[in-house]
Amino acid sequence: MAQFFTVHPDNPQPRLIRAAVDIVRAGGVIAYPTDSCYALGCHIGDKAAMERIRKIRNVDERHHLTLVCRELSEIGVFAKVDNIQYRLIKANTPGSYTFILRATRDVPRRLLHPRHTIGVRIPDHPVPLALLDELKEPLLSSTLILPDHGQPMNDAEEIRARLEHQVDAVIDAGPCGIAPTTVIDLSGDAPVLLREGKGDIRPFGFVKAALH
Repeated sequence: MAQFFTVHPDNPQPRLIRAAVDIVRAGGVIAYPTDSCYALGCHIGDKAAMERIRKIRNVDERHHLTLVCRELSEIGVFAKVDNIQYRLIKANTPGSYTFILRATRDVPRRLLHPRHTIGVRIPDHPVPLALLDELKEPLLSSTLILPDHGQPMNDAEEIRARLEHQVDAVIDAGPCGIAPTTVIDLSGDAPVLLREGKGDIRPFGFVKAALH
C-alpha cells in the first residue's frame, strides 16, 4: 500500500520530503510532481526499482529514462557536455526540458540507452528540487504515463487509486499540468527535436508549430 504525502507546492514540508527520500533510498518507487507533470522516481543505483518503473510504463531499454538533477554541474558527472551544449542547457534550465546527451563512464550500463546516451533534466518546481537537495544525487525518473492512459497523469488521488500497489509513495502537491517535457537530443552535431512539450522549442532553433 503506497504512502500518501500531501505537501505544500511552494514550501514542501522538510519532514515529508525526508520521509519520501528515505523510501527512495530503501529501494522504493515514488510518484511526484514536477514543473511539467507527475513523474515516477527511484534511486539511481537500484536495478529492481528501475525495472518496476519500466513495468509500470510498459517500456523497454530503448526508452530513455531521465536523471533529474539539482544543477548543471551534476549533469556533467553523468553526461558529456561541450561548450555549445553547456550554453544551451544553462540558458534553458531549470525548466521543462529533457536533454539527451552522450553518457559518461559514471553512468551504470543498465541505465544506458542502446546509443550510449542518457536523458537529463533540471526541474523548475520546489518539490523535486527539495527531494534532490535531500537525496544529494540525481533521481532516476520517467514521466507518469500509463500504457492505457495516453497522457501524463495529473491527479495524485487518481495516481494512488491506480498505482497504490505498484509504487511505495505518492507525493501530492496539487495538479501540475499534463504537458510532458520538451525533449531535445543534443548528442549529435545539431539539436534534434524528439518531442515538443511544455518547454519552448524556439531557443534551440526550431519553429513553433502554428495552431489551427
